[in-house]
Amino acid sequence: MNARATLNRDGETLTLALSGRWCLNDNTPDLRQAVAQEVSTAAALAVDGAAIETWDSRLVAQLLGLQRWASRQQYALHFTRLPDGVDALLTLANAVPQPDHRSEPERRWSPAELWAALRYGWRESSQFIGELGYALGRAVGGRGDMRRQDFLHFFEQCGPGAIGIITLTSVLVGMILAYLGSVQLRQFGAELYVADLVAIGMVREMGALMTAVVMAGRTGAAYAAQLGTMQTREEIDVLKTIGLSPMEFLVLPRLLALVVAMPMLVLYANLLGMVGGGMVAISMDLSANQYLTETANAVSGVDFGAGLFKSVVFALLIAVAGCRAGLNCGRTSAAVGKATTDAVVAAVVYLIVADATINILYDKLGI
Repeated sequence: MNARATLNRDGETLTLALSGRWCLNDNTPDLRQAVAQEVSTAAALAVDGAAIETWDSRLVAQLLGLQRWASRQQYALHFTRLPDGVDALLTLANAVPQPDHRSEPERRWSPAELWAALRYGWRESSQFIGELGYALGRAVGGRGDMRRQDFLHFFEQCGPGAIGIITLTSVLVGMILAYLGSVQLRQFGAELYVADLVAIGMVREMGALMTAVVMAGRTGAAYAAQLGTMQTREEIDVLKTIGLSPMEFLVLPRLLALVVAMPMLVLYANLLGMVGGGMVAISMDLSANQYLTETANAVSGVDFGAGLFKSVVFALLIAVAGCRAGLNCGRTSAAVGKATTDAVVAAVVYLIVADATINILYDKLGI
């Protein structure tokens, strides 16, 4: 017999009598629609399953949906004479509370709360930097827990492993600089100086900055995800228990690998950026010899040094942002995703602030 849901009234109590087959392949009625119009005039709602012939998960899903709907509408609901096992399955389904998807009211920070948050952030950052400096001092003195194979492993990840994406972005950035410069310089017949623009722009600014942005999204996020996953598995707690410092064992090899790899990647990016700019310059009737000669005359060792200094600073900031977010990660999978996002956002903000600060210093020092 097909599934049926018959609604009966006994005073102020509505009884929903279920009968027939309640299986996945059967056409079963929607219990919430069956009671929606009448339940508002009743004080209680009962579901009677004495006449149910066959059932599977379809019945449990229907009853669970009705139960949660009644709870939201604040109606009293109870089940009677359900088949064996249905009550146990309903209890199991309700064992895990449902998340509340209602939007939370916007929180307004008081000045005291904001000041406390800033103080905590500053104290936590200072503690992290202090522990990192101590770990670096122990490593220089040969007394740290950092392993050489870990350094080589992470160097391969953030160095040779990033060649492909750095190649693509550097060539395109060089072409973009050349196109932007040619629009203005062509008006004065000074297309030759496109070489100067590309060379100085890549060596002093765009080579280091674009490489750092790419590495923040690639390596910084990877550091946060790796350490965050270890945090969820309590592996970092195990290291502390056996007497190993997570700062020396986990953070230091990642930081040093990125600091060593970053200047090499920046030099490579500078070269590829000039190649990209040369493609555009040659298309503007400049010869390759003219472009190379003007490029060599435009840049100096000071320019290369300025870009390489930025690369080291950027590497430190990316590694600190990624490792700090990973070590501060919570114990859930959602916390790993949040830590990864926080690492990338923090690294990009650090890069922009640091780049602006260094450029101001270069200007004041005449570099």
